[in-house]
Amino acid sequence: MAKYFDVHPENPQRRAIGQVVDIVRDNGLIAYPTDSCFALGAQLGNKDGIDRIRAIRHLDDRHHFTLVCQNFAQLGQFVIINNAVFRAIKASTPGSYTFILPATKEVPRRLMHPKKKTVGVRIPDHVVVQALLAELGEPMLSSTLLLPGEEEPMTQGWQIKDELDHVLDAVIDSGECGTEPTTVIDFSGPEPEIVRRGAGDTSRFE
Repeated sequence: MAKYFDVHPENPQRRAIGQVVDIVRDNGLIAYPTDSCFALGAQLGNKDGIDRIRAIRHLDDRHHFTLVCQNFAQLGQFVIINNAVFRAIKASTPGSYTFILPATKEVPRRLMHPKKKTVGVRIPDHVVVQALLAELGEPMLSSTLLLPGEEEPMTQGWQIKDELDHVLDAVIDSGECGTEPTTVIDFSGPEPEIVRRGAGDTSRFE
């Protein structure tokens, strides 16, 4: 049964954030709001969390998981970035973008694309997520909360609690968040490729 946390969207209660992070550190799986839509989150080394996300979303092993990072310095520990890509990503963060890049050795192998050895990274522009990441002290493994057969992600905390109570350990509700997933840009090839058009403006990558 998932614990339900009603968190203030602009001034997140430190006690609530601390309790959620304790759940994440204890190999829990959470649903949390972002600047694009709700997402599922777990600690980087949480193999059970990865398996649970795959089961909830019916994902295969080619799915790109995302490392949600607090800032650019943290992001740079987990992906390989050249100067041109650095400038493009720096100009777009924080924001509603996920960037696919070659992973460093810091990334657990099971999180990488099996052939490309890439991983998704993003820096969200959301007060509650930033508070979570600051308390956690490391990136969080994440995936959009988009259920099989659905065209749009879930948007209401109480609905997520109601429908996924048996498979989650915590749900954070901080009011309305976006309904559109992130824009996904693949920087692992010679030219940037727009994999998914979403909440972020794609014009600077075209």
